[in-house]
Amino acid sequence: MSALASASHLERIERLPGHRVVLAEDAPLRLVSGAELSPITVAYQTYGTLNAEKSNAVLVCHALTGDQFAAGVHPVTGKAGWWSLMVGPGRVLDTDRFFVVCANVLGGCMGTTGPADVNPASGEPWGLDFPVVTVADMVEAQRLLLDRLGIDKLLAVIGGSMGGMQVLEWAAKHPERVRAAIALATASHHTAQNIAFHEIGRQAIMADPDWEGGAYFRSGRKPRRGLAVARMTAHVTYLSEPALHRKFGRKLQDRARLSYGFDADFQVESYLRYQGKSFVDRFDANAYLYITRAMDYFDLAADYGGRLAAAFADSPVRFCVASFTSDWLFPTSEAKRIVQALNAAAADVSFVEIDTDKGHDAFLLAEPELHATLHGFLSAECERLGLATAPLALLDPEEIGQTEDRVT
Repeated sequence: MSALASASHLERIERLPGHRVVLAEDAPLRLVSGAELSPITVAYQTYGTLNAEKSNAVLVCHALTGDQFAAGVHPVTGKAGWWSLMVGPGRVLDTDRFFVVCANVLGGCMGTTGPADVNPASGEPWGLDFPVVTVADMVEAQRLLLDRLGIDKLLAVIGGSMGGMQVLEWAAKHPERVRAAIALATASHHTAQNIAFHEIGRQAIMADPDWEGGAYFRSGRKPRRGLAVARMTAHVTYLSEPALHRKFGRKLQDRARLSYGFDADFQVESYLRYQGKSFVDRFDANAYLYITRAMDYFDLAADYGGRLAAAFADSPVRFCVASFTSDWLFPTSEAKRIVQALNAAAADVSFVEIDTDKGHDAFLLAEPELHATLHGFLSAECERLGLATAPLALLDPEEIGQTEDRVT
């Protein structure tokens, strides 16, 4: 565990590298729930250089437990940023050509205002007094950030999973500010099955005695066991049975025979325990409750009288939607629902289904077909704007083998 990971939340936030900006000072951010927040802090990272015309900006939207550290070295884990395979020189999001912005979402725990931050009214962390946020609220905070940065129109907004939900929200609510929208491994609403898995995770957290009704900051403890179980449960949904079998099968962990007990006999058990334990060192339990709830509440069609196509009526945005054959959390059928709505709205849309056994997390991993598709899509958009294009660099074989610890 790094020193930064073991520090208290407030100490860690103060020591994080990158940018933090205070927004909504003059006019509060009104949330979908009707609650208001003022001011809010947004923590973000940038990669590359914004050109004079401010026409090369790409907004990256992170998934459930991601953050602003998409590339480079993550300051808490000490590992590569969660999308370092996608962001960097010669990558799909080529930082020699694009100005990439990635912000921690509202309700997060890596510098953007969330339940672990201090409530100015009480002088204590918000805890469960923090208002419930939605994907739409996250996008509004990002919009305020882009206003502060002076970026009126994005070349593209891109994200997978919950990040893809933000992409769809951007395209629907602010089409005049987006040239291209790239939605990966996502859906226009959260299904009953996905809500069910999130509820299991939330109940695991809230059943932990150290959760203390969300006020664990008062004792200095944290619901490590409950949050670890929530992470383990969610992590299984990000994988596929073929991938789990290929990687682990029924191999034993550091033993020649079964123990006939409840230690981690199998490698897959040890792997999930590691995922759970490492997660609690970088994430806040209450933030997990809030962000999973935001995903559960996402239903874009509901904002348009139940007609998803109405969300994209007369849209000038060019869309790219991608799904993965082994993703059972956000299956291809959900992606096709989005594509059908875009077609019904006469929107410009490209769609690809990637054949892979890597499950939902495939959008984070080395998938050459996905990378080539997105590179071609973005290159076409660059040509429309007269921006330079460049070939896609080949991934290093060592990087292709690094498939663990990507963040969904």
